[in-house]
Amino acid sequence: MEQSSMEKYVPLHVCHVNKTSIIINRAHAFLHFIAILFLIHYRLSFFFQHPKNTTIPTLPWLLIFVSELLLSLAWLFTQSYRWRPVTRTVFPERLPADDKLPAIDVFICTADPNKEPSVEVMNTVISAMALAYPPEKLHVYVSDDAGSDVTLRCTKEAWNFARYWVPFCRKYDLVTACPDVYFSSSEVDSGDFEGSEFKAARTKMEEKYEVLKQRIRRIVQQHSTTGDALHNTRDHPSIIEVINEHPEEEDEVKMPLLVYVSREKRPSHHHNFKAGALNVLLRVSTMISNSPYILMLDCDMYCNDPTSTRQAMCYYCDPQTPSSIAFVQFPQTFRNICEDDIYDGEIRNLMKIFWHGFDGVGGPTISGSNFYIKREALLGSFSKQQELMALKRSFGPSNDFIKTLVEDYKPGFIHDGESSRMLLEKANVLASCSYENQTSWGSKVGFLYFCVVEDYFTGFTLHRKGWKSVYLYPKKPQFLGIATTNFNDTSIQWTRWASGLTSVAISKFCPLIYGPLKMSWVQLMCYSELAFMPLLNCLSLWGFALIPQLCLFNDISLYPKVSDSNFNIFFIIFVSAILKSLYEVVTTGGQVLTWRNDWRIWMMRSVTSYFYGSLDVVFNKLGMKEASFLPTNKVIDDEHAKLYEMGIFDFRTATTFLAPLVTVILVNIAAFVRALVVNVVDNDRDGFWEKMFGQMFLSFYILVSNYTVIEGMIIRRDKASIPLYVTLLSGVFSVFILLIGSAILC
Repeated sequence: MEQSSMEKYVPLHVCHVNKTSIIINRAHAFLHFIAILFLIHYRLSFFFQHPKNTTIPTLPWLLIFVSELLLSLAWLFTQSYRWRPVTRTVFPERLPADDKLPAIDVFICTADPNKEPSVEVMNTVISAMALAYPPEKLHVYVSDDAGSDVTLRCTKEAWNFARYWVPFCRKYDLVTACPDVYFSSSEVDSGDFEGSEFKAARTKMEEKYEVLKQRIRRIVQQHSTTGDALHNTRDHPSIIEVINEHPEEEDEVKMPLLVYVSREKRPSHHHNFKAGALNVLLRVSTMISNSPYILMLDCDMYCNDPTSTRQAMCYYCDPQTPSSIAFVQFPQTFRNICEDDIYDGEIRNLMKIFWHGFDGVGGPTISGSNFYIKREALLGSFSKQQELMALKRSFGPSNDFIKTLVEDYKPGFIHDGESSRMLLEKANVLASCSYENQTSWGSKVGFLYFCVVEDYFTGFTLHRKGWKSVYLYPKKPQFLGIATTNFNDTSIQWTRWASGLTSVAISKFCPLIYGPLKMSWVQLMCYSELAFMPLLNCLSLWGFALIPQLCLFNDISLYPKVSDSNFNIFFIIFVSAILKSLYEVVTTGGQVLTWRNDWRIWMMRSVTSYFYGSLDVVFNKLGMKEASFLPTNKVIDDEHAKLYEMGIFDFRTATTFLAPLVTVILVNIAAFVRALVVNVVDNDRDGFWEKMFGQMFLSFYILVSNYTVIEGMIIRRDKASIPLYVTLLSGVFSVFILLIGSAILC
């Protein structure tokens, strides 16, 4: 009997181990690591020389050595992603019948209607309702953290349009579930679209969509021109409303449940940013639909492929899949990325390289959006025999909520006027800002509150408990969002991420200390790389950007002569790193220009966003500053978008982001130009060129890689160039660094 059942078993998914990549990655790591050991030996041997045999000051040698060690440690951590990369294939056509599929709740989070355009948000809502899944098993929740009447009214308008859009998608088997993309795309969707019936239906549907956009824009305009604009986003009651104005029997097909949720906010309570909103959704959805699986979406991340639900279920419905899989993560992909992605908006290293390797050693962490997660992983599993008071201490005082925990994911919502009203009143209690007081919410239950990167920390904790995850990267993007396309927004976004990651790195939850339980050591290194990335990169890059240059400015050599065999060590390490990164970019669909842009934005982030994010955590630890959460601006400015598409940097950002970049460039220019002048005027005195070649090349490489900053300072005169006052201010900083640095280091 057992053999017969095994013969009938057909897998719903397959994992492919990339053996060629493993061989290349491990061979390169081995050779590169040997070169690093030679570098360490070279640096250490300096400290054992007799003082009479060297004229080089100890402090700059020590500082550059520390910078090299930090960068080497950062490189070592990244090798964990390259240890065992895998890719995955799913077979949704093999899933069981619809009546055997589990229910799914969809969480869509929005926080600010002024920064997150309502038309875009509603397109995400509509695309979620049009997912290719049994409608009675699909429930969509819109979390409005601003408590804005605009979002509630727009959600109702979206529901009215979805009543026609969802049947239209199902009838004609559309593979583009987002109306805005469908009607603006020149590509022909799948199916038979030549008949006059379809053409008439499409024209009618497009007219309805135009009406929807006009109504949404009118609502937003009324909000901005009336007293509603004075609404306090941090002081409002909870609102939960089931958007179902038309009984199901009047609809041609069944519709997914759509629920609007706005949690209570009061100035006297800390609201824990996005994680707090997600935990309210967890409680409210448990009372209403209580689906065993949850799809998490950002408000600008619409469902591009309606079959993502079925692809994710290939892992949860496969009888041979371990029950320990907590979530299925899809990549973050974006529709507004141009070929010359100068700000690395698509986060290509993470999504196309690192996460495949993360998947091969236990699974990636939660990545903000686009993941299907098991509710049990967030809340735990329970039995009716568990003590009621113990459950209340963890989950709060609501008896009705605790009852749902032990009822094996039975939905609570009933389409009956009085019963629905009572249920929503109970759900409103769960959305109050004081409900979590003296409970385990945010510390042991739900999404965790320790830092602003709740996705990373929650995923890390789940893996630490023994849960697994998978990374599914289909050929067709399952979800498409809007990436930041200007330097200001991308700097703010990365500063926030850097702050959250660093707060984990220097806390009791540091992966190197807190992690070793049920995680493999390679997966632990992946988490450590993320946590320490801002600190390691900003400290090492600041060292490389200033220390050799100050020494070059004062005729102090930190690298071997070109004729010295030790020079080959540095040459090999540099070329090895360059070629490996270029290989990875090209093999993942990028070009040489893509590689150049990746290196440049990495250097820029290291001396700006990573630096300020790490500094923010230090100030917070000292009680000098409280961590803040600024929603990224998703409003697309035509002028910003035009510059981005042309590959031109938009430097309209705060002086705090520009000054470090310009200062580094000016210091490197001063050091490089002085070295050239000395070499020419003094006719290569005492072999100056050979002795200083390493430092001159480093400055030259920094200047060439960041030519766009020089261009913004000197050549460009448009509104998006670097202002003159920033250049002058940075000039003062540069002179100060050259004078003080020379006095200290030399």
